[in-house]
Amino acid sequence: MSTPALPPCIIIHGLDHARAALKAAQGRDIILRSPSGAAALHGVEWWKRLLDRLRRDFPDAPFTAILDCGDCPGWAMAALRAEAGLIVLTGDGPAHRAVREAAEQKEAWGEGRWGYDSLDLLGAHDPGLSCREFLQRSREEQPVRQGGS
Repeated sequence: MSTPALPPCIIIHGLDHARAALKAAQGRDIILRSPSGAAALHGVEWWKRLLDRLRRDFPDAPFTAILDCGDCPGWAMAALRAEAGLIVLTGDGPAHRAVREAAEQKEAWGEGRWGYDSLDLLGAHDPGLSCREFLQRSREEQPVRQGGS
């Protein structure tokens, strides 16, 4: 039995990047992921406002959003409490494991939701063009993963 490949993942650094990604996707399911440690750098509310704006501006666009909380279990827990969507967290201490368990219970754990290939829009001179080229390549190269029985 085959399972569909994971959606392409685009690392966004703000609203303009997110808009460019969704426009380029043209209704294709994609993953919008924050940069590493964005929860601590920008805050959970920044992420929530960005997602609210995208959902208002692109009500029919299919996307999954993942907030990277870096190595900060406190920020990850704040994101869970604020219902900021899926999260990822690095590290393996007791607090990290507790947050991961809480996220898994809420179905908010984002790890493993994207493949190895992703596009980071940091420094992109034309984010729209970068997204279109990346999405075209991922469409052409997209392998179908084989599932177990």
